[in-house]
Amino acid sequence: MTLPWLVLRSPGAAVSLKLDRRVPLIALVMLTLTAGIMIWNIGTGEFPIAPLDVLRTMLRLPTDNAKDYDFIVNTLRLPRALVAWVVGAMLALAGSVMQTLTRNPLASPDITGVTAGAGLGAVIMIVALPGVTTVSLPLAALLGGLFVALLIYLLAWRGGDSPLRLVLVGIGLASVMGAAQTILLLRAPPEVAQRALYWLTGSIYACSWEHLTALLPWCIVLAPVVLLSAAQLNAIHLGDEVARGLGVRMQGQRGLLLLAAVGLTGAAISQVGALGFVGLIAPHLSRKLVGPAHEGNLFVSAMIGGLLVVAADFVGRTALSPVEIPAGIITALIGAPFFLYLLWKQSR
Repeated sequence: MTLPWLVLRSPGAAVSLKLDRRVPLIALVMLTLTAGIMIWNIGTGEFPIAPLDVLRTMLRLPTDNAKDYDFIVNTLRLPRALVAWVVGAMLALAGSVMQTLTRNPLASPDITGVTAGAGLGAVIMIVALPGVTTVSLPLAALLGGLFVALLIYLLAWRGGDSPLRLVLVGIGLASVMGAAQTILLLRAPPEVAQRALYWLTGSIYACSWEHLTALLPWCIVLAPVVLLSAAQLNAIHLGDEVARGLGVRMQGQRGLLLLAAVGLTGAAISQVGALGFVGLIAPHLSRKLVGPAHEGNLFVSAMIGGLLVVAADFVGRTALSPVEIPAGIITALIGAPFFLYLLWKQSR
């Protein structure tokens, strides 16, 4: 009988990892689908490029129209596709952490108010400093997200951090942050308000290597923090008492993971705006595919999040071409019915 688990151990067994056997196959399928959509997306537009020429240009191999292809592929379209994938992976990891910490399948950065807080921080920066750079925005978004996360903890604390109270307080604060964003936009000059409003819809439009460079440090530092905390997340998922019995320092671990989730969310939306529901959808699909164990669930969730945003950007670019629909609208069209389905399922 084939065991459902794949156990990986380092020499001397200093590090071991137990994965569901479905994880490598599912991850490979997700990466293949993502690569296929990326190549299709990069080759589609006013200047179409054949998939084989896209690959050859990306690999710096000679093509018939090398100069034009290089500019279109490597300067305009490839960084945009990579930013979409990294942002989706970061939001998916943040959503998975939030759902586990609150033990609520409806929790995600956008629903619990973290996205709204990060968005408010970025909007304040855009309105106060219209010439703000892509490097400064993540810091403003992180501070806004941390401010809301701290408020959630303080307002929900009643001798302990109840998961239900965290979600309810987060939903309330999200409304407050949204109202504050509206007030700022109404008082801002029209051109600044238009830029901020377009950013708030969530769009990968005009993303460049600069945006990717601004994202990568946050992803490289915070994603491993989440992935290496898989065992602790497994314990937290079983309940506070069980986690404490297994040696997890609940307040410190929960605070660290919440900080990582806020950082991932703030950095992601500071570059592309508020892409809603990615952090809600990806963890759910991942659990359906590979089960609840976080050792594989987190990785597959990141793959699904990246695929979701890449696909949303592709649909937004091509559905009503030459008019471009922001990717945030596409994810909302998918995520809103999904959220309603989860609400109905919870009520049953």
